[in-house]
Amino acid sequence: METVKDYFASLVFDDRVMKATLSDEIYDSLKKTIEEGSEPNIGVANAVAAAMKDWAVSKGATHYTHWFQPLTGITAEKHDSFISPSTDGGVIMEFSGKELIKGEPDASSFPNGGLRTTFEARGYTAWDPTSYAFIKDKTLCIPTAFCSYSGHALDKKTPLLRSMAALNKQALRILRLFGNNSTKRVTGYVGPEQEYFLITKEMYEKRPDLCFTGRTLFGAKPPKGQEMGDHYFGVIKPKAAAFMEELDEELWKLGILAKTEHNEVAPAQYELAPIYTTANIATDHNQLTMEIMQKVAAKHGLVCLLHEKPFAGINGSGKHNNWSIATDTGQNLLSPGETPYENAQFLLFLCAVIKAVDDYQDLLRISVATAGNDCRLGASEAPPAVVSVFLGDELNAVLEAIETDTPYKGAEKTRMKLGVDVLPGFNRDTTDRNRTSPFAFTGNKFEFRMLGSSNSIACANIMLNSAVAESLRIYADRLEGEKDFETALHSMIRNTIKDHKRIIFNGNGYDENWIREATEKRGLLNFRTTADCMPHLLDKKNMDMLISHGVFTEAELKSRYEIMLENYCKTIVIEANTMVNMAKTQIVPAIEAYAADTAKAAASKKSLDFTLVCGYETGVVRKLSALADLIASKAEELETALISLDKAEDIGAKSVMIRDTVLGLMSELRIPCDEAETITAKNYWPMPTYADLLFGIK
Repeated sequence: METVKDYFASLVFDDRVMKATLSDEIYDSLKKTIEEGSEPNIGVANAVAAAMKDWAVSKGATHYTHWFQPLTGITAEKHDSFISPSTDGGVIMEFSGKELIKGEPDASSFPNGGLRTTFEARGYTAWDPTSYAFIKDKTLCIPTAFCSYSGHALDKKTPLLRSMAALNKQALRILRLFGNNSTKRVTGYVGPEQEYFLITKEMYEKRPDLCFTGRTLFGAKPPKGQEMGDHYFGVIKPKAAAFMEELDEELWKLGILAKTEHNEVAPAQYELAPIYTTANIATDHNQLTMEIMQKVAAKHGLVCLLHEKPFAGINGSGKHNNWSIATDTGQNLLSPGETPYENAQFLLFLCAVIKAVDDYQDLLRISVATAGNDCRLGASEAPPAVVSVFLGDELNAVLEAIETDTPYKGAEKTRMKLGVDVLPGFNRDTTDRNRTSPFAFTGNKFEFRMLGSSNSIACANIMLNSAVAESLRIYADRLEGEKDFETALHSMIRNTIKDHKRIIFNGNGYDENWIREATEKRGLLNFRTTADCMPHLLDKKNMDMLISHGVFTEAELKSRYEIMLENYCKTIVIEANTMVNMAKTQIVPAIEAYAADTAKAAASKKSLDFTLVCGYETGVVRKLSALADLIASKAEELETALISLDKAEDIGAKSVMIRDTVLGLMSELRIPCDEAETITAKNYWPMPTYADLLFGIK
């Protein structure tokens, strides 16, 4: 019987396969390319391409594709077969190093934000040897970066790789100051927890809002939601369990380290968590995970919803980005050490993160900004739009002791030349997980909880890597050349704590009092919507930092501002148009049909006994008639507002009009529709209700 160990990564051209299929010379050269980031020469590329092709064909593959991540938020691929004509009229299977290294997909219809003109359709994909090739649906998929003819990045992977290089460069400078000359590379590691909903395909297809937008735009509160907490970590229902079993198998074949799965808080909501890997591979794997979730769900008669808020009034879905940094020797730089000197290093890296989050809280908010996530942030199950850092009581006490230059009142104490008593070794996991914090330290990593479930994790990790690299650069610039390193180090840590303690909050992030304190007393930012935060991408401090580290060019940043706001606007316009259509063609006709039949029933009763008052029927008809008129009126208002968007001067002005007018009108239209659902007979209502959707899986 085949075991998981037998088939794990069986569809991946990984290190094991490379060792078995490449010569020692080629293998060593490729490993050097991967580890040092150098370009592979054509001889190595030819040898790797031939081995890849032979391996893929042996697994049943007939095509190859450069698999990339354009600015659509999903992946893209163009398939080419391995076949080439032979002289005898047949075909041979070929794949060259040139084809491996570079591809030329048509870039004309991918978002570019002005990075190219209409007639410049050409784009290039470039092999990323740091991420293993894999087979999907009989196609060899080669992870690649994607750029324009002029060399601008048109994808999410290129800036992610650049940010990883920036973090590595600055972290190595800090390690050298601590006498570490053996580490050759520092890498960001990520473990993204993925939340999602499962509903039946039959019900999904009866909901135009789900089909067009991924979320319900109408829906009255069901008699039961998540109040009892009986779904969270409960027994997994057979149909969901069968889906999870096949999902695990498909992910494991692709080398994706799916580890933990369970019921989440809301009915029909679940979570999948993988084991950590490097940020770029974690990004690739998460994109694959979302794709495979939807494919496997379809095979089981289900639909996997990845929208951040598919149902109003119950928990939405996030993607918790667990981030840490580690050396190539296996040292986690966010893990407390065993000696005071190791803890000094830990504290400096910790302070670098705290400084980064405070200095670039706007960029972290921007990195998770989508129309869908705007629906989720600030709700009871999600962190607020205000960014803060949770450290826990013990670590917070250590930082306070350093700031005030007083002994840390912990257990065993050791004097070190930082001028303060500290533990020789902090205990891991000394803090409870703060589920209300946007950015929480959890023992040896930070959990960034603001990401939405459909987000690519690339954006958040680009900003996080870059911001921390900037903190480390400032530290290294100041510490290099200092004669009294330990005194300068102590001063650096102490000043960081003093200057950035406003970002540290260990309380309840859901509390409205905290939001007032954060904004009014601490001066923290509170960008409630994408329209609020996105313009700050182009703030001088943000552009200067990202450009100085080579993560983006000025043109690339301006393009992303345009693309992300355009996506925000298009998403909400589609939602609003869907609401108008459903209200006019489904909801109002259903209300009127039920009202008419109820009126007929009242008339029939009266014809039998003219003394009957028929108060119930009359009340229902009057209420439904009033609601139908109100819905029709609100639909007209929303439609008019959508037409007026064409008058906006630019995408920024359009996003503000949507934020200030369209969103409010959408809410006003939904309220009477949801009320009408509660008094319209179920067999008249034109779509499955929340009760049907949330409790439809047995």
